[in-house]
Amino acid sequence: MHKGFTLAEVLITLGIIGVVAAMTIPTLIANTHKRQYTTALKKAISTLSNAARMSEAQFGYDFAGINQHCDANSGSDHPETKQSACAILNGTLKGAQFHYGLDKFNGYTITSRFYNNLPSFTAYPNALPIYTLPDGTLVILSHVMGKQACGNRESIYKDENGNTFGTACYGLIDVNGVSKPNKEVLCAKGGNSYHVQNAGNCIVDNKTMGDIFPVTFYNNTVEPNSSAAWYVFRNAK
Repeated sequence: MHKGFTLAEVLITLGIIGVVAAMTIPTLIANTHKRQYTTALKKAISTLSNAARMSEAQFGYDFAGINQHCDANSGSDHPETKQSACAILNGTLKGAQFHYGLDKFNGYTITSRFYNNLPSFTAYPNALPIYTLPDGTLVILSHVMGKQACGNRESIYKDENGNTFGTACYGLIDVNGVSKPNKEVLCAKGGNSYHVQNAGNCIVDNKTMGDIFPVTFYNNTVEPNSSAAWYVFRNAK
């Protein structure tokens, strides 16, 4: 007599495997994305901070020394002739591409509390200086950077009506580029605070992990600008 499995037993086994896979694969994918985004954030922040340090060493100024804002022609800004954030990045980042305005990215939308609550982003979406790094990461700068020097992370930007919007020297890093989900990282537990220097009691899980991170620029440093972004950065390996 030949021993083996019946068709019913095989089908039941395959069904169980399918159920287990359906339950675990989404979690595995989410964990993979979380690790990828975490690593990419740390890399992008390191790249931008090093750019400021290189500019200081080579051209005598970092973000604290900028006195001009970027415009549509800032792709040709050079740190020897113009002191802008774009000049710093142009003069120190190899392979980075300059863009002016979100309209350059067809179909790209941002889901971000940080973005939506700052008029310097939402009022001028097509006047935002944007850099695409060689790995596809997007760095979106506030268009008001340069209207004041970025020498203090707590420096406050006020518009012509006296409205206060927090530091002018801020931006967004989308570590996944134009690919989705294009949503800001948020806290699953703890408060979603901005203009902070630590994560506080924030905890980010797979459901609230995103590929967009608020950052601030000052002196020769780029660092997270929200409790959720700090949590991810602090847990980067």
